[in-house]
Amino acid sequence: MGGSNQAGTGLKLACEIAGDRVLAGRVSDGGNAVECASYDLRSGIVVPDLTEPNIRDRTTVFQTVRDALDNVAGRSREVIAVLPDAAVRVVLLDFEALPSNRQEAEAVVRFRLKKSLPFDVDKAKVSYHAHASSGGMRAVAAVALNTIIEEYESVIREAGYAPGVVLPSMLAALGSAQADRPTLVVKVEERTTSIAILDRDQVLLFRTLENLQGSAVTGERLAEDVYPSLVFFQDTYKLDIAQIFVAGLPGVHDAGPALKAQTGAEVRELIGNVQLEDNAGAVPKWRMAGIVGALSS
Repeated sequence: MGGSNQAGTGLKLACEIAGDRVLAGRVSDGGNAVECASYDLRSGIVVPDLTEPNIRDRTTVFQTVRDALDNVAGRSREVIAVLPDAAVRVVLLDFEALPSNRQEAEAVVRFRLKKSLPFDVDKAKVSYHAHASSGGMRAVAAVALNTIIEEYESVIREAGYAPGVVLPSMLAALGSAQADRPTLVVKVEERTTSIAILDRDQVLLFRTLENLQGSAVTGERLAEDVYPSLVFFQDTYKLDIAQIFVAGLPGVHDAGPALKAQTGAEVRELIGNVQLEDNAGAVPKWRMAGIVGALSS
């Protein structure tokens, strides 16, 4: 993170450090699938948070990162680092215009972020992507404390790899979402549920909510959590959701009917079978949204 961090990195290796696991993925030699590895972490070893230290047992995390990456890396050493959503704040900002100079534009983005963060933006790294919107310009900004980013980058470096791009898991996962029409993406992590609504591949709404049930959350609870965002989107944009993608749950069977009842839209898993190598069968595809999305961008 830092500056204007865009998709299309060209990197073929990614590592996600989550609250309950470390995942690694590499684009296959053919370039059309992802080879994956996943290693569980005991509770309390990584505690994602915006302001408090996240990695509580550096030795275990570094060893687990090394094992996961060594399993899939081949010759690759530069890594897309995927961080927990609870460790990064994502904010949508609207402007009449932004300076063409990148340094000046980042200063404007940072100034606007001051009001919406529980920490000092001057001590944080900021990544943003700006695009034209109906009212001028919209920026999708991701911001995290330097100290938090350094925790994750340092264990990757200690494992013998070079962290290049850094992304929060939900923004990474959106790389897999085909959103040429109004699309709801719901991603569940151990401590959070993230909600994004996109249309024509532009992010129109983004929220991260506390979810203490993790992947055990019921479909009804998930639908309740999503409902206010749906109402806001429909009132603001006068559009209906056309499709829904879900990640982070063992299946959409429980969540699907409740979400479809709210929108009428079909509910599918974000990560499809064709995106994973056959030998990734031991890694549940519903856990791989951040990795696959990061490598698809």
